[in-house]
Amino acid sequence: MIQLKNLNLRRGLKELLVGANLTLNPGYKAGLTGANGVGKSSLFAMLLGELHADGGDALIPPNWTLAHVAQETPALERSALDYVLDGDKELRSLEARLADAEERHDGNAIGHLHGELANIEAYSAPSRASKLLTGLGFDEPSQQRPVASFSGGWRMRLNLAQALMCRSDLLLLDEPTNHLDLETVLWLEDWLKGYPGTLLMISHDRDFLDSVCSHIVEVANQALTLYTGNYSQFETMRAEKLARQQGEFEKQQRQIAHLESFINRFKAKASKASQAQSRIKALEKLERIAPAHVSSPFDFHFDSPDNLPNPLLKLESANAGYGDRIILSKISLSVESGARIGLLGVNGAGKSTLVKLLSGDLDPLSGERVNAQTLKIGYFAQHTLETLRPDESPLQHMQRLAPTARELELRSFLGGFNFRGDNATDPTGPMSGGEKARLALAMIVWQKPNLLLLDEPTNHLDLEMRHALTLALQDFSGALIVVSHDRSLLESTTDVFWLVSGGKVQPFDGDLEDYRQWRIAQLAEDSRSSSGDVQSVNRKEQKRQEAEARQQMARQRKPLQNRLNKLEQEMNKLSDEKAQLEAFLSSSEAYDDANRQKLTESVKRQGEMASRLETVEEEWMELQEQLEAME
Repeated sequence: MIQLKNLNLRRGLKELLVGANLTLNPGYKAGLTGANGVGKSSLFAMLLGELHADGGDALIPPNWTLAHVAQETPALERSALDYVLDGDKELRSLEARLADAEERHDGNAIGHLHGELANIEAYSAPSRASKLLTGLGFDEPSQQRPVASFSGGWRMRLNLAQALMCRSDLLLLDEPTNHLDLETVLWLEDWLKGYPGTLLMISHDRDFLDSVCSHIVEVANQALTLYTGNYSQFETMRAEKLARQQGEFEKQQRQIAHLESFINRFKAKASKASQAQSRIKALEKLERIAPAHVSSPFDFHFDSPDNLPNPLLKLESANAGYGDRIILSKISLSVESGARIGLLGVNGAGKSTLVKLLSGDLDPLSGERVNAQTLKIGYFAQHTLETLRPDESPLQHMQRLAPTARELELRSFLGGFNFRGDNATDPTGPMSGGEKARLALAMIVWQKPNLLLLDEPTNHLDLEMRHALTLALQDFSGALIVVSHDRSLLESTTDVFWLVSGGKVQPFDGDLEDYRQWRIAQLAEDSRSSSGDVQSVNRKEQKRQEAEARQQMARQRKPLQNRLNKLEQEMNKLSDEKAQLEAFLSSSEAYDDANRQKLTESVKRQGEMASRLETVEEEWMELQEQLEAME
């Protein structure tokens, strides 16, 4: 079991945990929940040995094998399948020892090692690794591609597969559903349900927590509290606990008021002095109960748009893609006033391409895009965060957006997104992804759009902010089109679904469970079709055709891949410099008088670097979509 006893943990000057206690028994599947910044990731870092506790004990059985998702992926030339097999450290160790024994011609050692390999079912390891990769969206040809050929998001999937490949006793997952599509999230749910070890997971996806978790660990008020049940059950139990706490707090306040009233009335009277003193001592000994905080730190809504034309936007026989490559063809659709649409489809099907086309970021290759004259789009995508100016504060961003608005009005508005006090005037650069996403959403809300286009808006957002966004979207009177792997958001805010598949966009008649069943049936049909093709086509001719197709594809991909590799190298350098600058800007020494010049230069450099990084990432994203479309 895992035992944390009287644990103290701090980051810099901030105390995250004080005297915290927690016991997780083997086999628990626990979700770690709490607001951003309370110490969830720091607790993971401590369990991994990357941070040391400042007091107390953290006890993990010494023979346990820990697995976690690496944050970096080297640009290796080895295949994706081999990279995932590296996750089984025992397998790789036995293979290395076997190679050494064979080189020494040590028959006894060779026989013994073959026995050990048989015990861990080593000969089925490639099959297990392939199944993991398939579940995470890699087809068979992709599994043989070098790791270096994949984009950042797909490399994170490789790291996840490598962690799942490890035959671990404890699996630590930090936001595992970020950057996964809905289909892959559903697959990961099923895999984790069958995981035999102990699971500790940080996630802001409530449906995912509900499906997988047997326990919830709440990180709040510098303490850890274990609840039995999934996230929905935790919410009910926490509400009941807070209600009891609030009742006890109010009762104690009445008791304190009574004692203070007696003391104030009688402490000057000699006849009552001893009784007053006894009450003063009782008041001093009283263990104070804190008031229950049940309100969300977020309070915002979308104002009614100034205009609601109908339709807002139309596409007529539009083709969308990049260069000569068409991703979506002959799209004809109309976005009506008040429409609430969720986009479904596997990664690479073209959901983001469709959103870019609707937003105007991408022009149709042919056909027409017709806007209403008063169309006002609020567009949120992951690259939106990179458009924020790192040297400017949230308040300065809002003042640029609304130069005639009073500062008090802007501060009040930002307070609804939990930018209060100094947070509203701190530079944006060192902020977390969640804080930047909140600021980007705040800027969209202020502009009163009549069409909202949201591409994975909940990445980086904690559960409280996701809930606040869901409530705001439910009351939004304009049209909404959303791409999200967050099923709770999709189910709560959309009325219909559009399916993006096979280069087409068409209405999907059903809910998310119907979509899941449709995908299962589609995969089964694809498997049957593939099997029938193999039987009906001459094998030799098929091989020739496949080789010819691969060569043609390779010729088309090579210049794009070369440029992509160069961009990735530049992105890595810029990201490293960005991390160093953010570490400096978030440290206390940055604001010492002796470092004033360095601080100014660092903020300036951070702005220049962020601008270049945005340009590089835009080009990288376009190239990556072209390469994925070729697949």
